[in-house]
Amino acid sequence: MSADTVPVTGWGRTAPTVARVIRPRTFQEAADAVRDCGVRGGIPRGLGRAYGDAAQNAGGDVLDMTALDRVHAIDVDGGTVLCDAGVSLHRLMEVLLPLGWFVPVTPGTRYVTVGGAIGADIHGKNHHVSGSFSRHVLSFELLTADGRVRAVDRGTPLFDATAGGMGLTGVILTATVRLQPVETSLMSVDTERADDLDDLMARLTATDHRYRYSVAWIDLLARGAATGRAVLTRGDHAPLDALPDRARREPLAFRTSRLPAAPDLVPAGLLSRTTVGLFNELWYRKAPRTRRGELQRISAFFHPLDGVPHWNRIYGRDGFVQYQFVVGHGQEDALRRVVGRISAQRCPSFLAVLKRFGEADPGWLSFPVPGWTLALDIPAGLPGLGTFLDGLDEEVAKAGGRVYLAKDSRLRPELLAAMYPRLDDFRALRAELDPRGVFTSDLSRRLTL
Repeated sequence: MSADTVPVTGWGRTAPTVARVIRPRTFQEAADAVRDCGVRGGIPRGLGRAYGDAAQNAGGDVLDMTALDRVHAIDVDGGTVLCDAGVSLHRLMEVLLPLGWFVPVTPGTRYVTVGGAIGADIHGKNHHVSGSFSRHVLSFELLTADGRVRAVDRGTPLFDATAGGMGLTGVILTATVRLQPVETSLMSVDTERADDLDDLMARLTATDHRYRYSVAWIDLLARGAATGRAVLTRGDHAPLDALPDRARREPLAFRTSRLPAAPDLVPAGLLSRTTVGLFNELWYRKAPRTRRGELQRISAFFHPLDGVPHWNRIYGRDGFVQYQFVVGHGQEDALRRVVGRISAQRCPSFLAVLKRFGEADPGWLSFPVPGWTLALDIPAGLPGLGTFLDGLDEEVAKAGGRVYLAKDSRLRPELLAAMYPRLDDFRALRAELDPRGVFTSDLSRRLTL
């Protein structure tokens, strides 16, 4: 087991803090690290793709769990996998796709660990059909603050507190996950343009039930009659008979592409309103008005940014804030107001997506609820950004919505209870399970979780 004291930050590269990063290689070493945590406690960490401060711990310990990455067993007939929590979704795809199985839920990057997927209760383009990741987790092993390893089954309070609990109930060691059957490693994709936000919402509402996966890129710099114009992309796993003859020779081959990494130093102001506005205009115009049945690789459909290593560097030294919120069905006016405010503020975001969520999952701090979710990246150095986002938080909370803790880096704690009604239950279970506060993070201190 190695350890180094180093600066740690989230994927947004804002607010780094210094911690002792411990890298256990066995479950016993992980247990030893938990027992040896000092007064500032410790927090588990995977591949560092939480955007904010959820996997940071100023002055304390951070347990890097990525060395515990074994796939223990695959039930090819039943469609389940038992693996260490440090296994990445990328690795699972490499192993499972040739066997005709796919991960049940994937976010916009495949470089997240199974433990992180549970701790953040990640969602993807298929939430309206498949829910979030924890819905497909049958059980997991959890190392708690007292040094015990507990077998946790779905439907129990500890399961519901851990799913979306941001690593604050303990260290997930292994998990058993139910998988999605597929015939090929290609996607059949439909693409169309929406003229404005109302047109986009109408298209999603009318036709989302026909697709397993659905997402819209939205132009948040467009104004006037074009406010909320978007490119809507929907699809499903392509069946074998949809492939051309050449592709049928290796229908389950998992292929990815890789471009040069983003440079360490990016000129300040590269992502200005002018440059992002030009990009958004070109991206919208080049999209087809309507295109049906295009075959795309899984990596291109789900994870286009993974092809650019360290893409988060393009925001420069200041980093970026990813802001994601959800408001329920019936709160479309609130969504319109938020989109209108972002457009009027001229936030230079070229990574902005709108999706519909389906039925909520039972995690007490799980983010998705039925409704509309918008996520956008904003350069952290934008003048007045903090005050502007505080105003959006209030708008979202007033509408009964919430922000996503796995992406948050600046929410005010007084709004948290209004957004997450099971917060008191979470705090009570955590106090009982971990009375000394062994598991703690910059996020938990900031929000008094």
